[in-house]
Amino acid sequence: MTDKQQYLIEEEPFYQTTGNEVTLYESAYNRRLPVMVKGPTGCGKSRFIEYMAWKLQKPLITVACNEDMTAADLVGRFLLDEKGTRWQDGPLTVAARVGAICYLDEVVEARQDTTVVIHPLTDHRRVLPLDKKGELLEAHPDFQLVISYNPGYQSLMKDLKQSTKQRFTALDFDYPDKAEEARIVAHEGGVDAALAEHLVDIAHRARNLKGHGLDEGISTRLLVYAAQLIDDGIGPVEACKMALVRPITDDPDIRATLDAAVEMILA
Repeated sequence: MTDKQQYLIEEEPFYQTTGNEVTLYESAYNRRLPVMVKGPTGCGKSRFIEYMAWKLQKPLITVACNEDMTAADLVGRFLLDEKGTRWQDGPLTVAARVGAICYLDEVVEARQDTTVVIHPLTDHRRVLPLDKKGELLEAHPDFQLVISYNPGYQSLMKDLKQSTKQRFTALDFDYPDKAEEARIVAHEGGVDAALAEHLVDIAHRARNLKGHGLDEGISTRLLVYAAQLIDDGIGPVEACKMALVRPITDDPDIRATLDAAVEMILA
């Protein structure tokens, strides 16, 4: 198995289209334009990228960014072992070498001095300087860089710089409309359509509280978790409190409000 083959997605990920995002992404990939996917937590951004990698039959390397991630974590570093010193490529370098789609998930969680290393890959140069190794890596013709973030959740201190934003094309994502979201929950969670619609109703109640006690509403991902618990035999009210209410708030008043909504909708 080659390096490239091990990053291929073999089975089609389930993804419910909500507009012309597939066509737009395919066009961006055809031109190898870098893409930024923006939207709330758990709305399907990562699943969309997995689906597109499968559809295009391109390898996908995903990096979950965090505040401790350094440039070396992305690019690579020298390591010591019993044979001496050797260079270890980071995930961004591997993707650039083999021609993968490199997906930097929640990129603003990384330190800003880390994200600067992606700049030479996002313009006409398409190169990655490996300063410590003394190599200027030209990206494989199939390489594409994709980043995601939630613009409504990040503080100003963690927002992307304009110098980074303006290197990307962008796709906006949001939660699907009620009918589409219910179909997703029914398919992914294994519950019937009526129950899936009730779960989506609960989510909409919670999303109306965003900015009024909640930082984030209930995501489609959490709806699927609730449905899977119900499909496994957990009572619907218990499953919803566990998967939909407890993860998103510790405020007793907000919890009580959401618990009451769960009990009323599922009564």
